[in-house]
Amino acid sequence: MSLLQAEVERRGTQIFDLVDRHPESIFSKAGFYQRMMEFSMRDEHFKVQMFRFVDVLASLRRGSDIVQHLDEYFADMRNGYAPLIRTGVSLARIVPFISGKFLRWNVSGMARQFIAGRNPADVMKTLRKKRRQRIGFTVDLLGEAVVSEEEANEYATRCQELLEHLARETRGWTDPLGRNAELFPVVNVSVKISALYSQMNPADPADAIAHLAPKLRPILRRAKELGAFINFDMESYAHKNATLELFRMLFTESEFREWPHAGIVIQAYLRDAEDNLSDLIAWGRERGTRFTVRLVKGAYWDYEKIKSTQNGWIIPVWLQKPESDANFERLTRILLENESIVTSAFGSHNVRSIAHAQALAEELGIDRSRFEFQLLYGMAGPIKRALVEMGYRVREYSPVGELLPGMSYLVRRLLENTSNEGFLRAKFSEHVSATQLLRDPRDLVNGALEAVVSAAPAQGFAGDTRAPDFSRNGATAEMPPGDTYKNASLTNFVHPESQEKMRAALRDVRARFGRKYPLVIDGKEVWTDKLLPSLNPSAPDQIVGLVAEAAIPEAESAVKAARRAFQTWGRTPFEERCQLLERVAAILDRRRFELSAVEVFEVGKAWAEADGDIREAMDFCLFYAHQMRLRGNPRLTQHVLGEESYQHYWPRGVALVIAPWNFPVAILCGMVTAALVTGNTVIMKPAEPSAILGALLMEIFKEAGVPPGVLNCLHGRGSVIGAYLVDHPDVEMIAFTGSREVGLRIWESAGKTRPGQRELKRVVCEMGGKNAVIVDSDADLDETIVDTIYSAFGYQGQKCSACSRLIVLEENYDRVMQRLLAAAASLRVGNPEEPGITVGPVIDETAYRRIQEIIESGKTEATLAFQATKIPEKGYFIPPTIFTGVTPEMTLSQCEIFGPVLSVLKARDLDDAIRIANDTDYALTAGFFSRSPANIERVKAELVAGNVYVNRSCTGAVVGRHPFGGFKMSGGGTKAGGSDYLLNFLVPRVVTENIMRHGFAPEATPEYRAEFLARG
Repeated sequence: MSLLQAEVERRGTQIFDLVDRHPESIFSKAGFYQRMMEFSMRDEHFKVQMFRFVDVLASLRRGSDIVQHLDEYFADMRNGYAPLIRTGVSLARIVPFISGKFLRWNVSGMARQFIAGRNPADVMKTLRKKRRQRIGFTVDLLGEAVVSEEEANEYATRCQELLEHLARETRGWTDPLGRNAELFPVVNVSVKISALYSQMNPADPADAIAHLAPKLRPILRRAKELGAFINFDMESYAHKNATLELFRMLFTESEFREWPHAGIVIQAYLRDAEDNLSDLIAWGRERGTRFTVRLVKGAYWDYEKIKSTQNGWIIPVWLQKPESDANFERLTRILLENESIVTSAFGSHNVRSIAHAQALAEELGIDRSRFEFQLLYGMAGPIKRALVEMGYRVREYSPVGELLPGMSYLVRRLLENTSNEGFLRAKFSEHVSATQLLRDPRDLVNGALEAVVSAAPAQGFAGDTRAPDFSRNGATAEMPPGDTYKNASLTNFVHPESQEKMRAALRDVRARFGRKYPLVIDGKEVWTDKLLPSLNPSAPDQIVGLVAEAAIPEAESAVKAARRAFQTWGRTPFEERCQLLERVAAILDRRRFELSAVEVFEVGKAWAEADGDIREAMDFCLFYAHQMRLRGNPRLTQHVLGEESYQHYWPRGVALVIAPWNFPVAILCGMVTAALVTGNTVIMKPAEPSAILGALLMEIFKEAGVPPGVLNCLHGRGSVIGAYLVDHPDVEMIAFTGSREVGLRIWESAGKTRPGQRELKRVVCEMGGKNAVIVDSDADLDETIVDTIYSAFGYQGQKCSACSRLIVLEENYDRVMQRLLAAAASLRVGNPEEPGITVGPVIDETAYRRIQEIIESGKTEATLAFQATKIPEKGYFIPPTIFTGVTPEMTLSQCEIFGPVLSVLKARDLDDAIRIANDTDYALTAGFFSRSPANIERVKAELVAGNVYVNRSCTGAVVGRHPFGGFKMSGGGTKAGGSDYLLNFLVPRVVTENIMRHGFAPEATPEYRAEFLARG
């Protein structure tokens, strides 16, 4: 045992001895709260339902609603508490007004366990009490979930008011410890950076800093005048880099360069925390003035893990608690070894971590008065008392705010208290021995701390040089696709390398504006006398590129080439076709920044939207290859002695793919790859406004090795070559995504049999929607507003899945509208070349004029509640627009607008809301925001749409995860990115053989056999 470990154990034992002199529950409040927490630690299902009930309670205004939600959350309990819970619910129903007040009072008591006061005046009672216990404070204003600049400005004002109030009320207070008091001002305020700017975007830290710095300077200036301390809190990983850069920038300015009373948080659960801390210390030495670092483990572990997993990113946090603990100790050493420039504030309830800091400081000869321990209000009271008795400085992190904005904080604390790995639970609830609790965390991970990094997923953030492995995706014919398919990753624009790659791609693409692209027929480049220009909708005088325009002769040549190539391609082993798709995916990945940049210029997509489109194209390649491997081999229909009967699939023939411009790479690639991997040959016609992207996709397929004639690319006018090819007798199927008007013409035309036609044409027809989102009376408005704004105005509302109608229950209407309008007013509208832009231009002049006409017409039948005023003068920019007073029969409710226009309808109740939502010709997507389990289940069953989204945005379907497509006038019921999508491109065939010979037959027949391949 090392000397340091021995000293850690000695000091840890001393703390435990002091703690045990005053035994106390993990929970400083008894009764209802303690019982609920004890139940939660014994039953995971109860815990989930309990926390969900706590989360929704603050938004419920009637006693009957509270009792109803209590019943919905706990009616299905099947544990030992079920009879007690059911009895309680039954009694509560008798007098809901009283029982509702009782429940609210008890949950408010739970909140008061962790929230030090409702407002600055209220918190002073707590702070005075803590002062008598020789415990200092840092006060944090709750309410980080701001959805608008109005709310962000209110938070800044509240920070100023809090600062003034604390300074006034604590005049004459002195540091509890006395020694080195100049390092630790009495007034200490923690500021949540994200609460000061509603439009923070990881891709654009410069914009965040430009908006945050002017709001922070007055707060810092006043704190400096008052002799107070300001700490920058650290929240999600997405905002970490911007927060660090903001801190360095502000405190390098001449006004604050020599002011030492500023601090920032470092989260030890982050893998890159050590690098960040080292950079901060180097900056501090260059600055020449002391600053403070509050070292914590981190409070967003679940969120970071879930978000990164969903997006295919390297998870930024350590995956085991001992890893975070070990990192905390490494960072503790770095801090204490640099004590000459940085003051340490150790934020932990873990006695091992605390004892380690004490022992290390002693070893380094640092006086205990030159650092402090920070612990959360309402938790670990005995540990705080022990530290005070040992002569250490203790500060409590004391949140202030009302119950509603404090819900997310409260739930985080409840999760922390009931975590299986939590120190407080281990010590105070499960009574784990001191010996176990004081073990070196490095021993608990068996020296594997560094190994976890090398074992991280290969597909991480952009800039990762490791080649992604697209082979097979683990598919076998025996395994269901959901168990094996892994989506490609999105680019994580948190990382500066990703941001710089995108900027470089934008520069490179701009430098080749005006390049010309040919048609491709039978593997050859074909030029014609006419060139079609593709314009930049943000600056229509700029030509992104030009494409050769096909006419009827080129269309006929393409059909003949595809027909000839089909004779070979249709007989090519499916494995070769799958490998072609995987090569395409790899090239897409290599060129993703270039393609994203072209999307920014050619179709006006924002950075993240463009990258998402390329990711979706990669996913279509990989998913359809995966699916084809599942279906490629003939499969036995039944096990019958003496006979084998195998079903398999043949391709249909020549497929015509007509794609839209709004997902110019993804949808085009998806329909093309589905046709190719199933053995069909393809004529692809990209949309005219996104012709350059179609040409680049053709380049990628050629690079991947698509044989001549198997894929042919025609640019031209849909009314000319599109109509000709739809009617052509040698085109066996049409895959179309686009407008209802064109889709219905194709559907009708394909139903007519032409002279010389050998097959009934198959049509995959995916059209638009008039998508509704319903907001229930108990919805989480922080979540609702953010997701609705994105669904309605992301990519200018030019998604077939976009939210066009917002249906709000009248009970919640005023609250929703107040926040919705303020959030819309805060949107960033501009040229999507700039990172962080949400609303860019609509696609072309025709769309611009059509949408403007709809808006003008809408003003005559509804109320224009909001329309943005700050939009660029140049380009096809439509201001985000919101109409209220809309009724179901109005044009605004029935017509697909395909632009940044949102209609808001008021519903009496959920019955009325569902009726309104279902009352259109379309059935594509729909959304519902609610925290009522019963209402959620009802909507899942009754909302008429192909994709129903609950408590999330109604856009952003992911291949394989959210198979996408609608019915009614939204389409024929096909699901792109779904397990059955490839069947649309195939014809089933069954081959049956009598295998009995003279009464003898094999006893077993294999479930799968090799594919039937005709001889060349």
